[in-house]
Amino acid sequence: MKTKITTFPWLALLCASIFVSGAFADTESGFYEKDHIRGFISIGADYRGMFKEFQNYVNATAFTNGYHMLSGDSTKYAGPLKYESFDDYYIGLHFNVGAQYKQFLTWFDINFMPTQTSERPSSTYTTISEDGSSSMKFPLYDVRWFAYGADWMFGWKLFGENTFINLIPAVGFGFNIINFHLASTYTFYNVTEQKSVSLRDRYYSTFAPTFNSELELRLEFNRLAIGVYGGYRCVRYNELETEGIAVSVDGYDYDTDNVGDTWFVGLRLTWIFLSDWQTKLQNKL
Repeated sequence: MKTKITTFPWLALLCASIFVSGAFADTESGFYEKDHIRGFISIGADYRGMFKEFQNYVNATAFTNGYHMLSGDSTKYAGPLKYESFDDYYIGLHFNVGAQYKQFLTWFDINFMPTQTSERPSSTYTTISEDGSSSMKFPLYDVRWFAYGADWMFGWKLFGENTFINLIPAVGFGFNIINFHLASTYTFYNVTEQKSVSLRDRYYSTFAPTFNSELELRLEFNRLAIGVYGGYRCVRYNELETEGIAVSVDGYDYDTDNVGDTWFVGLRLTWIFLSDWQTKLQNKL
């Protein structure tokens, strides 16, 4: 599965390059008319619905309940956690920068989300040794997660270049990074490497390739556009490593097929710049 996921962006890049070359070609000169290219920027926000598998992945990871070991002692200590689990949705925020040539659009969608926090019930919690003979207190932290990434998008205005109402289907590919701050300073052990590590008070991250598809209904008021959009973003996360050791849940290490798919609906505001050709026409008037 890892090989298929890794090679996908390269195949998508090849297809996108062929598509861009064809869309920008001018039949008379053999080249696109670059003075007709219009830049644009946009901001947007959307509601992201998490599928059950994604929600389970986030909660299983964020609330991993490991054990503790004192330096120089082989005794393991563990105890129950009492946190509020994370919901199956979050707000996505976006900043886009791109270019339009006739009906073709391409842009980079930089996306991020506010940090989701499950507050700690107390500053410490009580753990019990494996044999039940002793107890120890260890620190607790707020459990947090957030994600950010970027997609290279390609779209097409179905109803023409400058119509007031337009439909714009788009697809793209990119990457995403998800970040977790776990509940305490657990000790994780790797059986293969015969190695144990202690966690720190910090975020741990893992990377994912993405495939994004959307459809926007846009109203253009000269250079300002308002759009309502919706779509589906496919995400596959790699293993989450902490101090060089993969996180385990119920004794099983994560594999490369951790699903982070979301569906989304949102609102986007776009400002479209004048092309060089339009600017020259305005200056002549």
